[in-house]
Amino acid sequence: QVQLVESGGGLVQAGGSLRLSCAASGRTFGVYTMGWFRQPPGKEREFVAASSWKGGNTSYADSVKGRFTISRDTAKSTVSLQMNSLKPEDTAVYYCSAVRLRSGINAAEYDYWGQGTQVTVSS
Repeated sequence: QVQLVESGGGLVQAGGSLRLSCAASGRTFGVYTMGWFRQPPGKEREFVAASSWKGGNTSYADSVKGRFTISRDTAKSTVSLQMNSLKPEDTAVYYCSAVRLRSGINAAEYDYWGQGTQVTVSS
């Protein structure tokens, strides 16, 4: 069982930056792929980025490539999402997620979810 707690959301102007963090409980962080998803208002939850349990390989949605960076600190059991050059279309509730010994970009593949943190980008 893994519990995930996000922090770092807020309101920022277009072009600005935010850093989201996710703290995971448990002592087996290294066997979990960690992902970030987001749900814009009135839309489905969508993949943002993931850091694989296998060597920390990363993957990104095309819409955030070059602007967002996912990183993990296995010693601290945390995963972060650095978001730069934010756009109004990045406005969403951002969720941290985890899946054990698998990797994927679909929300249905993840077993554990945080409560979400709101990111609002004003134009």
